[in-house]
This record gives sequence, structure tokens and C-alpha cells, in this order.
Amino acid sequence: MKEKKQPPSSEDYFGKLTIKQPYTRRRFFAEHIRGYIDLLRPFTLMAPFIVGMSIMVASMVYNQVEIEPDWWAKVGHASLTIAMVNAASNALNQAADEESDRISKPYRPIPRGVVGADEAQSLAYILYLFALLRALTVNQWFGLLIFLIMVFTVLYSLPPRMKRFLFINQVWIAIPRGLLGILAAWSVFGYPFQRLPLIIGGLATLYLIGGMTTKDIVDAKADSLVGVKTLVNVFGVRQAALISFPFLILPFILIPVCIDLGLLERFLWPLSLLMIGSLIIFYLMFIGDRESETLENIHAWAVMYTVYIFYALGFAVLTIFHEPLQAILSL
Repeated sequence: MKEKKQPPSSEDYFGKLTIKQPYTRRRFFAEHIRGYIDLLRPFTLMAPFIVGMSIMVASMVYNQVEIEPDWWAKVGHASLTIAMVNAASNALNQAADEESDRISKPYRPIPRGVVGADEAQSLAYILYLFALLRALTVNQWFGLLIFLIMVFTVLYSLPPRMKRFLFINQVWIAIPRGLLGILAAWSVFGYPFQRLPLIIGGLATLYLIGGMTTKDIVDAKADSLVGVKTLVNVFGVRQAALISFPFLILPFILIPVCIDLGLLERFLWPLSLLMIGSLIIFYLMFIGDRESETLENIHAWAVMYTVYIFYALGFAVLTIFHEPLQAILSL
């Protein structure tokens, strides 16, 4: 009796779908090509792309910019540029973390020998160059802020390697991903140093200072061995969660405070509800959240990115519909 032939799986068609699966040769992506894709860490690029796009649309509406037929192309162009900078940062970080990744993330393309560290570094420099050239075609402010983001991300991975220094490392990476990223996105259609983007970007930075703790839990042992000090490997997971808690919560407490002080418009108060996400992140860290079977990190890390995306999306939606919201709130 012949065995029943199993239907082809998604892996038969596409090969490796998640970063932790083994590298295989399939009809869509060769092993080496998939290694380059994994260097960019596509999942983490969703946040800068969606956040950037949301802030740009909010800036366009808030600043009452005349809507041109190709506005969406400008938004897409600038959002992809922000994502490209993050992709370059991811590749450079993996090149610099070759030693520690062999311990904590052996599934990555460099430890597996699919891509060399020198190739990853070269790819990062090419992406940085293209991102900067693209940014300069948008406007001068956008180009300058993208350049500053690049400086922060390069110095995070390469000497003086700010990643090594306790707590400074979290502040250092939160600034480009929070404040500078939001100011850059806002500058596409408005002046980046208006009060609104500065406050929204500052609150995002506070949140990310706490949220970045989630990425260090899986790497705790490897970071210790290579001389990188983090809250997790110095104080332990629970203590690190407690230290991070005020940063996760404070931004959403400050939203109604800023509204009462007249620093933010009343229609933005629903953003404070995202505090629920921060509580979930803290809870997952405190109970000893385990590493995901498919994603690169713990579930709290994925929740952290999700909350940040909804923060930007919520800000954009509330800003776009601020007039009817203001009318409702004034009743």
C-alpha cells in the first residue's frame, strides 16, 4: 500500500519563514540571500516604518499643509528611509556582536556562518549611505535628524561602543528610536522643534528607556561574558523590571498632566490608556517571561514594540480627527 503523499508545506515553497528556523535552499530565497534578510531583522523594522508614517501624517494634518496628489509617495519615501536606517543599525549591531551572538543567538546568520561579520558591516555602511542620500532629498531638517540617528546607532555598536555602559546604553538607544525618530518624521511636513513633537518624542523616549530592558533578558549571560553591563545582568531580571517600571508608566501618567498644564491638547488623553500595555510588559518581565519560539526575544519585547506602534498610530488618528474630538470634549 502506497503511503499517502503529504501536501507541500509553506517551508517547501518559501523555505525559512522565521529567524530561528534552519537555513534551507528553496525556490524563493537562497541561503545566502535569506541570511542578508535576517541581518536586517524585518520584524523590528515594522515599528520605525509605522511610527514614522503615522507621525508624518499627523504632522501634515496638524500643520495644515496643503495636501498634494503625491503626498503618500513622500510619506512612503521618508518612512522607508527611517526603516532603512534601522536596518543598517541591525546589520551593524550583529557584526559587532558576533562573539556574544554565538552564545545567546546562535541561530543568527553570522554565528551560523551564512554571512560573514565583514559582509554585515559592509551592508550596514551601504544602507547608511543610501538612507542619508534619500533623507537629503526630503528636506534639510529630515536629513540632519537622520544623520544624528545614524551617529547614535553607530556609536552604540562601534567604539566607544556605548552599549557597554550600564543604563547609558538604554538611554543611548532610546533617544534615536524615540525623540530623534519622531522629530525626523515630523520634519517632513513641519518644523521639528514645535512643542507637540518635542513632548510626544520625549514621552516616547522615556517609555523606550524602560522598554529596552526587554531585549537584554535573553542576552544576559552573553553580555556579561563580553563585558556589556545591563540592568538584567547586573541586578537580575526582577530588579531590572522594577527599575524599568517607572519609565514604562511615567509617560502615560504625564499625558493628562501635560493636558492640565496646557502643554498638550485635550484630545490626546486616550493615549494614556496605553499604560495597560506597560503594565503587561512589566508583569511579563517580573514573572520571568520565556523566549518566544519564533521571535528573537521574549514576549514582553514584542508587546513593547506593539505598544509603541499603537502610541504613534493613536497619536496620528487623534490628530487627524482632532476637530470633532475637541467639539465632543467641549460639550
